[in-house]
Amino acid sequence: MHTESDPLPVQLSAPAAPPAHPLHARASAWLISATVLWGLSFPLAKALAIAQRAYLPGADSWFLAAMPLVFRFVVAALVLGLFSWQTLRRLTRGEVWQGIGLGVFSGGGMLLQMDGLSYTAASTSAFLTSCYCVTIPVIVAVQRRRWPPGLVVASCGLVVLGMAILAGVDWRTLRLGRGELETILASFFFAAQIFWLERPRFAPNRTTHATVVMFATLAAAMAPVMFARCRTPGDILVAATASLPVVAMLAALTVLCTLMAFTVMNHWQKHLEATEAGLIYCAEPVWTALFALFLPQWLGTFAGVSYPNESPTLRLLVGGTLITAANVCIQLKPRAVTPVR
Repeated sequence: MHTESDPLPVQLSAPAAPPAHPLHARASAWLISATVLWGLSFPLAKALAIAQRAYLPGADSWFLAAMPLVFRFVVAALVLGLFSWQTLRRLTRGEVWQGIGLGVFSGGGMLLQMDGLSYTAASTSAFLTSCYCVTIPVIVAVQRRRWPPGLVVASCGLVVLGMAILAGVDWRTLRLGRGELETILASFFFAAQIFWLERPRFAPNRTTHATVVMFATLAAAMAPVMFARCRTPGDILVAATASLPVVAMLAALTVLCTLMAFTVMNHWQKHLEATEAGLIYCAEPVWTALFALFLPQWLGTFAGVSYPNESPTLRLLVGGTLITAANVCIQLKPRAVTPVR
């Protein structure tokens, strides 16, 4: 019988394992929601490009790639800047530096990706863009001088296989032309963006401040391309306001796929490792494929252009399942209690 004078009983069993960091599940869920919005951006951007070409026949592909980016990020910077104007006056050097890096890397990747789409199939572009899911763990392994965990290697393999099936890549006819090379180069820019976002020195930064700088930097970087490749300044006005559907699609791309998606990414990715975030982002083409089953025809009718739906295929089922399985596997990887470094 235990009394106050007795020594405390010895704890013989091992202490319970600490619970997983509560922010991890929330961060994963929010980043998945961002991939949904980015998946929506592909049919929206495709329909917008078709509509713009109808009003601007013969327009340069670089102009049509840069113009929507300038519009989206200028408006997004203004909206987010107005939302945070009271604290934006206390912008720190770290927030400026983080935002500039994000703007340069994401802008370079998006410009190369969008121009590459003019010279290669969308399915091939989606597959080659996913190269960063392999690039990131290789770089991390070199930095840490050890092999990635087995679940990470397995998840990367599932993503690559799933993307190849989903994209319907024919290895016998795959060639490295302008579009393919631009897309591969874009994937390195996206990998750099993910690494830049997780740098420990940026952890104290306010998300809205860094994101405003990112949007402004990206717009400033794309503006010279837009002006250099347009035939006349009037082309810019036509591309932005040619019709109500054009304005509506630009607005949807700005609010949903730019302002909301990138703010979510910049706020929540810091709670995950770069490798895990990269694999989660590979869910984007799965959402794109699902949206492509019903949105194109609706958008085409809305914009008055021909844009047929894609048909459901076995590739979509198998490829999407493999990519989903990869994201489930990476969630099973043991992690530290405090993932923010």
